[in-house]
Amino acid sequence: MKSEPTPPPADRYTVTVRGLGVMCSIGIRPEEQGRPQRVRVSVELTAPEGAVFPGENRRRVINYEKVVAAIRAIAGAAHIDLCEGLAERIATACFADPRVAHVRVAVEKLDVFPDAEGVGAVLERSRPR
Repeated sequence: MKSEPTPPPADRYTVTVRGLGVMCSIGIRPEEQGRPQRVRVSVELTAPEGAVFPGENRRRVINYEKVVAAIRAIAGAAHIDLCEGLAERIATACFADPRVAHVRVAVEKLDVFPDAEGVGAVLERSRPR
C-alpha cells in the first residue's frame, strides 16, 4: 500500500464559513424578545502556525460542516441577549476541534435598521492555553 507524502507545513491554513444565514432569538430590545430574526454569521478558523496543510487528506481538515451544524444548533437554542454572546458561544464551539488555534466570528443582525445591511459584533480569540 502506497502512502501519500506528507505535505510541508503551511504558513497559514484557514477554513471559512461566510455569510451563513440563520434565524435566531436575539436582542435586548422589547420588539426583539420572543421573535426570531435574521442573523448572518461568518467564521474564520485558523490552524496553528506550522500545521501540516491537509491537501487531499480529509482526516486533517478543519471540518466546516461541523462548524455550520454548531452555529445552527446554537442559533436555534435559547434566547441570546447580545451579538457578542452569540459570537462567544460560536467561538467556544469552534475550539472543540483541536486543530483550531484561532477563530474570528462575525455576527450581524440584519433587520434592525432599514438603512443598514447589518449591525453586530466581531470576536477574535486564540485557543486558551
